[in-house]
Amino acid sequence: MGEGERVTVRTLLRMKRRGEKIVMVTAYDTPTARLVDEAGVDVILVGDSLGMVVLGLPSTLQVTMDDMVRHTAAVARAEPRAMIVGDMPFMSYEASVSEAVRNAGRLLSAGADAVKIEGGGSYSDVIKALTRAGIPVMAHVGLTPQKHKLLGGYRLIGKRAEEAREVIEEALGAEEAGAFAVVIEFTAWEVARKITEKLSIPTICIGSGPYCDGQVLVIHDLLGLTPSPPPFAKRYADVASVIREAVRRYAEEVRGGAFPGPEHYWGMKQGEAERLEEMLSGGKPTPRGSSAERGQD
Repeated sequence: MGEGERVTVRTLLRMKRRGEKIVMVTAYDTPTARLVDEAGVDVILVGDSLGMVVLGLPSTLQVTMDDMVRHTAAVARAEPRAMIVGDMPFMSYEASVSEAVRNAGRLLSAGADAVKIEGGGSYSDVIKALTRAGIPVMAHVGLTPQKHKLLGGYRLIGKRAEEAREVIEEALGAEEAGAFAVVIEFTAWEVARKITEKLSIPTICIGSGPYCDGQVLVIHDLLGLTPSPPPFAKRYADVASVIREAVRRYAEEVRGGAFPGPEHYWGMKQGEAERLEEMLSGGKPTPRGSSAERGQD
């Protein structure tokens, strides 16, 4: 792939065939999208995880289409080389196929290159309708957080053969319906490996082991900004400590009078402060262009 060339669906398919690992990470705003793109990721997921890590909500269930459109647009403004995938939030594709197409269209209009739905073969009608409308679909199997109440919590999926077979069938059904990739979340590694072997489209894992075509993490987990990250997340930095220390030093300097320093503020042009004093005291200000002011502009 050429330098600066945008990542597309075809790019990811070529990467799978070549055995090149796909790197995906979440971002929810312009500066973060710019930074992760500069770091060289292949895919930026505007995940509904923003509900918990950005908006302070208890789960992803409270995230709205307006939230996703707003944050997708913010990421798109970074004009990344990476592909942008926008999450379809809870109940945005359940009521009807036509509503699913309309909502997915909003994400593409906001700047997404593709959308992700939580589900696989059981959403074949939605996947087919979206792809027919020209909207690339990334499926999502295994632990699907939007259904955590039905699943009995955020638990490992596929520990038993019967459940593992269901996950594999969901993934196969997603490919058959036209999905271009599948996220596999928090499944037993054997399940993820079997899906990766069976599919001709890329698999991207989170908490499902190394035998996938790529990996995805939530940026806040990766940077150490999440107080209680999931067990499968790896922290690559402690940015929370950096932020706390920077703000602590700022507060200390404000309280001690060290900030702002002379390099952080500016004064009026020579003579203007005196003219202002005259104005405020009711006196007649010195006319502009007087000998005291000549050459000061």
